[in-house]
Amino acid sequence: MPRSPYLSQTDTLMWMVEAHPLLRSTMVAVILLDAAPEWERLRSRMVEVVDNIPVLREKVAPVPLHPTLLRWQPDDEFDLAYHLRRISLPVGSSMQDLLDWARSVAAGGFDPTRPLWEFALIEGVQHDDKPDGAALVMKGHHVVTDGIGAVQLAAHLFDFQPERAATGPRSPVAAAVERRRPDPVAVLREVVARDVEGVLDFSRRQISAAVPTLLQAIRDPRRAARDLFDTAASIGRVVAPAMVPKSPVMVGRTTAGSYRLLDVPVTTLHDAANRAGGRLNDGYIAGITTGLHRYHRHHGIEVDELRAAIPISLRTADDEPGGNHITIMRFPVPVRAESTEAHIRALRSVVDRVRGERSLEHTSTIAGALNLMPKGVVGTIMKGVDFLASNVPGVPQPMWLESRRVTGFYAFGPTAGAALNVTLMTYDGTCYMGVNADAAAVPDPDVLLDCLRAGFDEVCALGGKRRPVNPRRAP
Repeated sequence: MPRSPYLSQTDTLMWMVEAHPLLRSTMVAVILLDAAPEWERLRSRMVEVVDNIPVLREKVAPVPLHPTLLRWQPDDEFDLAYHLRRISLPVGSSMQDLLDWARSVAAGGFDPTRPLWEFALIEGVQHDDKPDGAALVMKGHHVVTDGIGAVQLAAHLFDFQPERAATGPRSPVAAAVERRRPDPVAVLREVVARDVEGVLDFSRRQISAAVPTLLQAIRDPRRAARDLFDTAASIGRVVAPAMVPKSPVMVGRTTAGSYRLLDVPVTTLHDAANRAGGRLNDGYIAGITTGLHRYHRHHGIEVDELRAAIPISLRTADDEPGGNHITIMRFPVPVRAESTEAHIRALRSVVDRVRGERSLEHTSTIAGALNLMPKGVVGTIMKGVDFLASNVPGVPQPMWLESRRVTGFYAFGPTAGAALNVTLMTYDGTCYMGVNADAAAVPDPDVLLDCLRAGFDEVCALGGKRRPVNPRRAP
């Protein structure tokens, strides 16, 4: 579907709650390169990318007389030099130095008067036994795109062969970014028309839905009542406040944090999960929860379940690349079972139940109602989560950035009030995991990483293989 000039109700909610810094929705990707590309070539490439993706030249602007409506507006003073930077780390800088720099950049948020993204080419990074390696750090706001949309947009920036294919003439899509600031009167007229059309569309949908619902109620009143009750209960589970985390260990919250890395071969994790009757995502959640169980035991605490928040993709084949098409579901998950196989099966059952929640059909309506509530109240709904886990299907083949090979692709999602966020990005046969931990909840991130590593070792052993340790993350 064509991209709307307005932010969705879900995106508006995500934007509004950022009044509390703990609830910021900043995403960061750290892409490792075997060497730094030529700066002018990279800069020229970004000019083309920005020309072909209008949202990269647009900022969020309020709509007159509509406090809960936001729209995308072209930035008449767009400055590529602000959004694309070149930085050299001190000689001898390590991978952890790079991650610490990226984490500090993420903590700074965004300038709301500019488009919501910043890229930086980092030179002088030691990784994969390369003293002169490099990295591209990509920072973006979640309202610009979700994880899957970011992968789709990456196709404009990266190549799938060492040498870049010949480029054609400037895309006609670029004309969309040359629009000037819309006239306020025209915007107001458009908003009024949008509101009227929205009311008419709502009425049409309600009438079309009411007729079969009424017929069903006449034919089977008990089932109709049960369906209505189930839908209300599902919505209640979504909006129910969760102010206190289930973990008695990971309780503090602050804006400071740490980034850590973890790798698992795709086939190893997939085979282990498949042996237990699960999918790769079930093995992924099992690795995290097993690791967190070990982390609590390290601190002398036994815990049976934690509260997870997992993004559910609502993206369809008709949606344009980019854009944010997710909703966040919160629910308790078991962190241990009598066996690894039983643990994976239990997690699959829980996740399948969540994916079938009736409330998913009403995501936009729920977000619209929450946008009318005080932001402090909304914040209580999003806090009390122990961990977030996001699984982003990435690119299964090698990529290059201006003839420089991508050797690693890590994504770091926002903690958004949780103790930690683990984001998995599959790339070229490897599950690259970025661990973003709140410093107050997890003051010992290296201990957490060791526990997560052991958790994935335990899960991967189910498939007859142990997870090979990547040298760039060895102790």
